[in-house]
Amino acid sequence: MSGADIHFYFDPVCPFAWMTSKWVRIVQAQRDYTVDWRFISLRMINATVDYDSHFPAGYEAGHTAGLKLLRVAAAARAEHGRDAVGPLYAAIGARVFDTAAESGQADGEHRDTRTFLEPILAEAGLPAELADALEDTSLDAELRRETDEALALTGKDVGTPIIQFQPPAGVAFFGPVISRLPTEAEAVPLWDNVLGLASFPGFAELKRSLRERPQLRSFGVEAGQVGAQEDWHGGSRRGTE
Repeated sequence: MSGADIHFYFDPVCPFAWMTSKWVRIVQAQRDYTVDWRFISLRMINATVDYDSHFPAGYEAGHTAGLKLLRVAAAARAEHGRDAVGPLYAAIGARVFDTAAESGQADGEHRDTRTFLEPILAEAGLPAELADALEDTSLDAELRRETDEALALTGKDVGTPIIQFQPPAGVAFFGPVISRLPTEAEAVPLWDNVLGLASFPGFAELKRSLRERPQLRSFGVEAGQVGAQEDWHGGSRRGTE
């Protein structure tokens, strides 16, 4: 999408990217922004990481599922245009995060299967044949290029999402990481405050590792509820369970 107001780099299995994307969609509607939904792979970012020692159980499967779902998103973009990506991401995120977690199912389990994906493709108005891309490793070069593109905007010690406002020269930042969805009245002031801070040339980081459990049904937190506070380290909940 040439001339988009926002480049939003996402991995479809990241709950915080999903929460931030829902907030950005509220801002988009009020400010009439255009958003180009782009790709960043947590599995590629962590390609050299020993998952067993750095993450809780299930993270490798989850990140691998995210990579496979990004292949499908890349195929959808190639075959149906850039405008196909936003609705597809919305459908995936709603299924992964805005429905209750299935009992006994590990993170990422079944998310990289046709059974999981085909109803999502139908909801997004896309053909079921796109599920073939789940195993199409020829798409990984494009995903690597776009992941590197995102990291070049912020540096490498970040996660997802990465947002760039007014590309190609505009300000870019990781996050913001939010656990609650702002109201329509709160969304734009929050956006303006984030942009104001990120736009200061000397700004680098504002962070706390204590986070509320995301306000997502997959985490057992309903809309209007406040999740339990947890201490996150290196992008995971290691040490909190």
